Amino acid sequence: MNEFPVNSSLRGPAALDPDSRIAVERAVAELRRACLVFLCDAEAAKGPGYLLLSAENADHEALAALHQHGQDQGTCLLLTAPRAQALGLDSEANTPLALDCTGLSLEEIVQLANPAGDSKALALHNRDSLAARIRPFPQLSAEAALELTKLARLLPAAVMQPISQRPDGILSVSPSQIQHYRSTAALMLKQVASAEVPLLGAENTRIVAFRPADGGREHLAIIVGSPRNDHPVLTRLHSECFTGDLLRSLRCDCGDQLRGAIEAMTAEGAGILLYLAQEGRGIGLVNKLRAYRLQDQGADTLEANEALGFDADERIYEPAAEMLKHLGYTRIRLLTNNPEKVADLARHGITVEDRVTHSFPSNGHNEAYLDTKARRFGHMFEI
Repeated sequence: MNEFPVNSSLRGPAALDPDSRIAVERAVAELRRACLVFLCDAEAAKGPGYLLLSAENADHEALAALHQHGQDQGTCLLLTAPRAQALGLDSEANTPLALDCTGLSLEEIVQLANPAGDSKALALHNRDSLAARIRPFPQLSAEAALELTKLARLLPAAVMQPISQRPDGILSVSPSQIQHYRSTAALMLKQVASAEVPLLGAENTRIVAFRPADGGREHLAIIVGSPRNDHPVLTRLHSECFTGDLLRSLRCDCGDQLRGAIEAMTAEGAGILLYLAQEGRGIGLVNKLRAYRLQDQGADTLEANEALGFDADERIYEPAAEMLKHLGYTRIRLLTNNPEKVADLARHGITVEDRVTHSFPSNGHNEAYLDTKARRFGHMFEI
């Protein structure tokens, strides 16, 4: 099997310059380490702004540092609109909400951010007392802060402290840099390795690895046979699922979809399965386990994701489109029951000439999950 050339002419320009991209990546790393980040306008990196701390990673030491720099005035807990609504608070669609943190303990802050945590029930958690804490907050800065926590694969909640200038030794990043990061990273995928990997039932298979700009987890193209690029190739976009793909969990249908796609491609003689590093509809494995806990308490998949503060589906498919372009394919037949994949690929320059049915029977454990996918996400199941 021949190497697949990179079709660089199909790639658009990066939205961020290298320094801005690196600033976001370093800020993400700092948040994951429970460190502070300074959020301010890029043109005024020494001027006023906000100290930002991930609510999930907040501890007594980090909160003390935050208050030391800001004199403990105006500290707010930022929540996404879905999380605010799950707490019974009025919030406009897609508009973050800020709660005054004055008098709140660390445990209370963490509990407000994480409904799947182990904290004891708090008397604070009633609608009227929380509503009295709502404070105005600049929307652009709030959206950027919460997006940064998502990029860090943490719960989308942040503790914010206004300060007059950036303290020495704390990384600075701007809302505009954060806003344009995802599209930039998608355009900067780099092919880093490829090898022939015979699979059970699909011995003529090659795997090509693409690394994102932040050096994070790679996306994989699993190429069965030798697909021609002069007519539509059978393709599957498969978001990784550790529990379903590897452990064969019965809570979902992901393992069936993965193995079924490879079987279909083998039967046809060729195909491309893009294995995308966006576990749990893009919220990550840890947050997926938190969502499972909420589902065990009665929430469905969509409700659990929103209770954690995420959108119903956080996945993006621009990286998949870029991978196909790298490999020299722009026309496909897509194995999917999700119409959003068809629409999103089209927005990014991939022509989906046919949606190929890709559904599997329930297994006695995933009926509610499949029902939610059909009823609330619009998936089209044809068994």
